[in-house]
Amino acid sequence: MKVQALSSQLSVSPQLSLDDVRQAQEAGIKTLICNRPDGEGPDQTTFVEIQRLAEELGMQAHYQPIISGQMDDEHAAEFGRLLADAEAPVLAYCRTGTRSTNLWALSQAANAPADDLLRAAQKAGYNITSLRGRLLAANPDGQDVGAAEFNQAEDSATLWDVLIIGGGAGGVAAASSLLARDCSLKVAIVDPSENHYYQPGWTLVGGGVFQPEITKRRMKDVIPSRCRLIVEGVESFQPEDNKITLCNGQRLAYKALVVSPGLKLNWEGVDGLPETLGRNGVTSNYRYDLAPYTWKLVQETKEGTALFTQPAMPIKCAGAPQKAMYLSAYEWEQQGALKNIKVEFNNAGGVLFGVKEYVPALMEYIERYGIDLAFNSNLVAVDGPNKVATFEVTDSEGQVSRVEKSFDMLHVCPPQIAPDFIRVSPLAAESGWMDVDQYTLRSTKFDNVWGLGDVTNAPNAKTAAAVRKQAPVVAENVLRHIKDKTNTLEALYRGYGSCPLTVERGKIVLAEFGYGGVLQPSFPRFIINGTRPSRVSWWLKERILPPIYWNAMLKGREWLAKPVYEK
Repeated sequence: MKVQALSSQLSVSPQLSLDDVRQAQEAGIKTLICNRPDGEGPDQTTFVEIQRLAEELGMQAHYQPIISGQMDDEHAAEFGRLLADAEAPVLAYCRTGTRSTNLWALSQAANAPADDLLRAAQKAGYNITSLRGRLLAANPDGQDVGAAEFNQAEDSATLWDVLIIGGGAGGVAAASSLLARDCSLKVAIVDPSENHYYQPGWTLVGGGVFQPEITKRRMKDVIPSRCRLIVEGVESFQPEDNKITLCNGQRLAYKALVVSPGLKLNWEGVDGLPETLGRNGVTSNYRYDLAPYTWKLVQETKEGTALFTQPAMPIKCAGAPQKAMYLSAYEWEQQGALKNIKVEFNNAGGVLFGVKEYVPALMEYIERYGIDLAFNSNLVAVDGPNKVATFEVTDSEGQVSRVEKSFDMLHVCPPQIAPDFIRVSPLAAESGWMDVDQYTLRSTKFDNVWGLGDVTNAPNAKTAAAVRKQAPVVAENVLRHIKDKTNTLEALYRGYGSCPLTVERGKIVLAEFGYGGVLQPSFPRFIINGTRPSRVSWWLKERILPPIYWNAMLKGREWLAKPVYEK
């Protein structure tokens, strides 16, 4: 836990874990203030989990989430009121600590010299000089004569050839593919996270196959050596000026921008869900720290009802909710407990899987495990202590009714939306997702901006396999733009996505398809028939794909991923 003092009353830090809360209590902290919206990161502990533990430890906790780029004076005033009423010492946190620092400075501006506030923030490691004008406006006498170090923040002197937003699979793969083509490029990745995750592995963590630790590495260890890592969040975009503003106020300029920050898991979109995650039999493989709880529940459940849910599209890896269900049912089958467990799949959609060629094989396992299918059934509320899930069910005439179902185990796939700072940006479509041409992945609004991965509105499956195909396309087209090769063909992405559906431990239905549900198999049918369960596909998923991810895809090696130039 990296805690920095801003005053005798207040310290700030990046995102807290539950262990950090315990350490804060041992250090004497009395009050926590969370300034980070839930769902911004794949390893983010929700506020209600923080609050529950804090209160158990005799601390207070307050939730004041601030979306990047939307901090105003009323937010600062509210923070000031929380701080004034709180029992000190207080610890405020967000993704990096910057938002909390900004709120503190603005809340104190009327009563403290601006430059004193800037110095306190600087001593704590936060450069918030971009706020100086607002601080002086609140207190015109708060400027030191000749305080040159606090002149209005200037743009970074570096003009980046390519600036990449997001250090996940898409951002790192795109950086590596770019530098593999031209090692002289000035490339930087902007991401506030310290860790990088192999998220496709979390299904196998929840199935007892992987340990969670093997899916996590330090961010600085996975980015290319010739790429700069800027550990900060994005406040806003100024694409007309070819610049972005970071949460610390710094502005960065670029020739080309690549946007790949992933998506937001909207846990709060289901009433009562954040309060019960990781307890009361409620779990999800969509979060690093919860996947082990899935496996714990599977081992402990011997009878009763197990509900698995899938929200409305789009979601990352459309097969993941089913994978959790099949692996759980297989384990119960092996234990001899399956006959005592009612397994039900509640899907907000109307079909088991969106590409019909794979449905027959999946239905064989639905019947083998005795799974009840509930289509057009969307999870809207969870009462964890009473173990009741509420669904909105749409009938054939479009009428919606609410149905309550009791459970002993509930595996939730949360609703998913674009990140907050994307939804409010000029890059977004009406839906909130980044608006791109589905083939070239170029922004439909700005010629020198590209998107890839989960953040875009391209109608492909949101999977790591899709990113593996997208990164070379983006790299080719970015270089074509920078080098002004207007006479060359643009590289095209044809919508490839792969979903290895783990129907039992040791067998997988390897779904590979592109736009319009057109099958795009990577291997000849005699090696892998993707429409049938296969041990070879399991071997590929368990043994081959993780090394390919770490040592090929993230290193710019484009095995079976070369760009194409015809639709």
